[in-house]
Amino acid sequence: MTSSRSSAPTPPAGTGPGRTLRRAVATVCLSGTLEDKIAAAAAAGFDGIELFENDLVVSAWSPAEVRARCADLGLTIELYQPFRDFEAVPADLLRANLTRAEHKFDVMTDLGADTLLVCSSVAPAAVDDDGLAAEQLRLLADRAAARGIRIAYEALAWGRHVSTWDHAWRIVDRADHPALGLCLDSFHVLSREVDPAGIAGITPGKIFFLQLADAPQLRMDVLQWSRHHRLFPGQGAFDLAGFVRLVLSAGYAGPLSLEVFNDVFRQSDPARTAVDAMRSLVYLEDGLHPTGRSNRQPRRLPVAPGLTGHAFTEFAVDGRSGPLLQDVLRGLGFTHTGQHRSKPVQLWEQGGCRVVLNSAVTRPQASGTAAISAFALTTTDPHRGVDRAAALHAPVLPRRRGPAEAELAAIAAPDGTSVFLAEPDDGWRADFLPTGNEVAEGVGLVATDHLGLTQPFDHFDEAGLFYRSVLGLARLGTEEYAAPFGLMRSRGFTDPGRAVRLALTVAVLRRGDWAPSVADPQHVAFGTDDIFGTAAALDRLGAATLRISDNYYADLVARFGLDEETAQRLRRYGILYDRDPHGGELLHLYTPVYGGRIFFEVLQRRAGYDGFGDANAPVRMAAHRHQRLAEV
Repeated sequence: MTSSRSSAPTPPAGTGPGRTLRRAVATVCLSGTLEDKIAAAAAAGFDGIELFENDLVVSAWSPAEVRARCADLGLTIELYQPFRDFEAVPADLLRANLTRAEHKFDVMTDLGADTLLVCSSVAPAAVDDDGLAAEQLRLLADRAAARGIRIAYEALAWGRHVSTWDHAWRIVDRADHPALGLCLDSFHVLSREVDPAGIAGITPGKIFFLQLADAPQLRMDVLQWSRHHRLFPGQGAFDLAGFVRLVLSAGYAGPLSLEVFNDVFRQSDPARTAVDAMRSLVYLEDGLHPTGRSNRQPRRLPVAPGLTGHAFTEFAVDGRSGPLLQDVLRGLGFTHTGQHRSKPVQLWEQGGCRVVLNSAVTRPQASGTAAISAFALTTTDPHRGVDRAAALHAPVLPRRRGPAEAELAAIAAPDGTSVFLAEPDDGWRADFLPTGNEVAEGVGLVATDHLGLTQPFDHFDEAGLFYRSVLGLARLGTEEYAAPFGLMRSRGFTDPGRAVRLALTVAVLRRGDWAPSVADPQHVAFGTDDIFGTAAALDRLGAATLRISDNYYADLVARFGLDEETAQRLRRYGILYDRDPHGGELLHLYTPVYGGRIFFEVLQRRAGYDGFGDANAPVRMAAHRHQRLAEV
């Protein structure tokens, strides 16, 4: 088929050779009215938006006013969408569709938008005829080009006849019109079992727009998966960096644009969601490299700080919870070794385990409640970590310090916890004056193994992206388990050397007034090289540990084939057991809950066990419930 004589629209500004990638966000990603969404996108630093038609329809602004407001905020309208059910239809429907399109072109002219997204048809009237689809899309492109507009054709993963990117490309290629190209959406491409490798061979200049969304791997109807479970890049399971590299190698010159349908995002503060969205794009872009024919130059982040371990964990306490946790730490074999020079802050130590009790932190919590308010990780380059955090739009916290006090870099995590970055030389310990207390023998605790941090439901995925992108931690996996009071989700993170581990948990759904579980529990897990020796020492010190039901140990014998002697030793001390498919073993025990939400874990990893014992979490939660009932 010969090329159309209609001239192609002028490419968007900012697409010349060697320029950096532009960043855009679809208004459907954000909550609120169009006014809220535009303000949030601009404040987060986006270059442009995709305007979702529903947002315009309910807006009080005219298209011309939307255009002016965007211009005032430095935003371009990169795409107007969606235009549905156009192609491969009978003649009478085609005439109606072309009339409908002309109305949209009028709106786009007033908006100053030059690209219209056309989704592959799901209409019952559409027929399976690529030639007819190409002919009708070519006709639409001809009319669009006369108005200075381009048509970006997208294969919906649930399209009636066109549901894969390669099928959409065959139709676009067959139509052969300069104002007709592809829109590639990572969800629609990666959710289908069609190899995306061929994207690199698409004719340069024919990919008009790129939409990005991550997602968890789910076995469900693709439409429901798309409409409710998309995530920002880095929060799901898709290989988005590999996908984007393919698109760039085909010469794509447009923006990286987010189109994420997510029930949580559409109810959350749009300003916060927009920052999370921007962080995801910055992180994604850092993993790209110039490829093939691409003239885009990905911007690079400062390298993630190399983490070497846990320096300390800080608890915010008050006049009631402070003395209680002091007693608990003594029972765990800790010694009060330091008193802060200028603040009501205590340092408790055992082996390489350090706990700080801070009664000066103001947190929105009830009297008598303790909480992890901060934790410090060691790194050889704290300043590099701060620079990376700032580049990823993570709040860098100011910190007041007195004379002779250490300078600790601090970053705010999504749940408000302060994350300190400290030099490995323990220089921060100079902030504490020695108490003169004789250091106790301890119970064999050697180091902080991990922190368990419950997250607010609305910010669970945001927190995961924060720890991956800002600290450079890798995701260990996501587990879901049925707990006594509802379904729980757990996601683990660690550094390559396993010096730092974090376990984030969240209740998947909360309904009703009956809530006997611990509200937002947090815990610190300490490692030992001899769990039985540590358990015996805790027993001698009179430390309280959770009692586990006999039913659990009977089940262990059945599941793992443990001998009766081993099961009896585990039962005696309330030690839980897990084994991974590779033969790695975890032995761990817990304390009761203190200060409303805090408990401690002692564990021993054997033969490379790398998880967090999630299979035992329901057992621990039930035991905590039994212990609380016994105290009533």
